[in-house]
Amino acid sequence: MSYGEAMKEPTQFLVNEKGEKVAVVIGVQEYEKLLEQLEELEDIRAFDEAEASGETPIPFDQAVAQIKRSRK
Repeated sequence: MSYGEAMKEPTQFLVNEKGEKVAVVIGVQEYEKLLEQLEELEDIRAFDEAEASGETPIPFDQAVAQIKRSRK
């Protein structure tokens, strides 16, 4: 199901004096749902980029240790 299908409230727009849409008004719950979906998509994109880089992954603890050593 797409996000648009899941929206329960009708979409409201703010318009300027020419009647052009300039903003969208959504409920807080809908806004939070959008943020969650955006974060999930960002995670998927980051995973895809990391996988496509061809680099060999290292454990998190090892990465943190390397970062700490490079800051000294």
